[in-house]
Amino acid sequence: MWSSSSVPCSSPRSRCSSTGSPASWSSWRRRRESDVSIRRLRALTLAGAATALLAAGCGLQSSSGAVLSAEPADIEHYDSLEGVPVTIVAKDFTEQLVLGNMVSTILDVAGADVTNMSNTPGSFGARQAMLDGDADISPEYTGTGWINYLGNDEPVKGEEEQWQAVLEADEPNGLVWLPPSPMNNTYAFAIREDKAEELGVEKFSDLLELPPEELTFCVESEFATRNDGFEPMLAAYDLTPGDLADVLTLDTGVVYTATAEGRCNFGEVFTTDGRIPGLDLRVLEDDRQFFPLYNLSMVVSADLLDEHPEIQEVLDQVSPLITNEVMLELNARVDSDGEDPAIVARDWLVEEGLVELP
Repeated sequence: MWSSSSVPCSSPRSRCSSTGSPASWSSWRRRRESDVSIRRLRALTLAGAATALLAAGCGLQSSSGAVLSAEPADIEHYDSLEGVPVTIVAKDFTEQLVLGNMVSTILDVAGADVTNMSNTPGSFGARQAMLDGDADISPEYTGTGWINYLGNDEPVKGEEEQWQAVLEADEPNGLVWLPPSPMNNTYAFAIREDKAEELGVEKFSDLLELPPEELTFCVESEFATRNDGFEPMLAAYDLTPGDLADVLTLDTGVVYTATAEGRCNFGEVFTTDGRIPGLDLRVLEDDRQFFPLYNLSMVVSADLLDEHPEIQEVLDQVSPLITNEVMLELNARVDSDGEDPAIVARDWLVEEGLVELP
């Protein structure tokens, strides 16, 4: 049985019995297609495929398939987890590599027999591994789950409300979204720090006070055409494309450097991208809350959580500590300083007193 202090039984989105206690997950548990040994074999096959892709140059360098060792500290060793197979799947970009290695290390310390599948190509590859039972835990984003995986068109306003909505909607798939982290890796616009001081802008609605010649933008091609993208965002702030001086459509990586170089004043970014501090950019507050919320949430197999609720105890020690500021720093160590994501993840766990070096 899972638990969360964030979902009281009085909440209309929580699942409670008539007595007000949390309902058992066994009422909707989805049994595995095969026994543990077959599942482990499939997981190892997928891990081998990911390693082959990496060797072929398809993806970022990471410690995929390996788990950096550490010793217990605030994260305790659980005898009940000794030898329990747990497969972690994470995607193939910097933040996910850091998070996947972070989760792999803490569960290894807690006693589980961990298979680390960080660097799995694409969101839907990671999602399918969870749905098929080839993976047990995935660091995910509430907005991704709600919009991309579950097919909803409109985001839910409010971090708690968005999480509760995706938690409830994914229950029939046998997946549990644990309480989210403060970290919200959503869309935003950023400006050079010195230019922000010159123009006096801190939030997006401040742009309404600027002269038209200062309204120059850099956006990626996909964002320019999304229904939660550029023109709908402008409309939410009472702007139209005709109000702008210039809009450059660029590749994602180029947007950051173009903004830092002054080719445009305002560049589309992701709020936890490690290039933001490295390029001395300021993220503007989305004060009208246009963009969907993408809070980090650990997604866990309901079967695993039902059998080993201590898994949530371990993950709940880490999730509340992961903020935008923390993730910006860790991502920057990889993207700007060239450090290995697995080492960055373990270093942070040590700094927080969660684990110790062996």
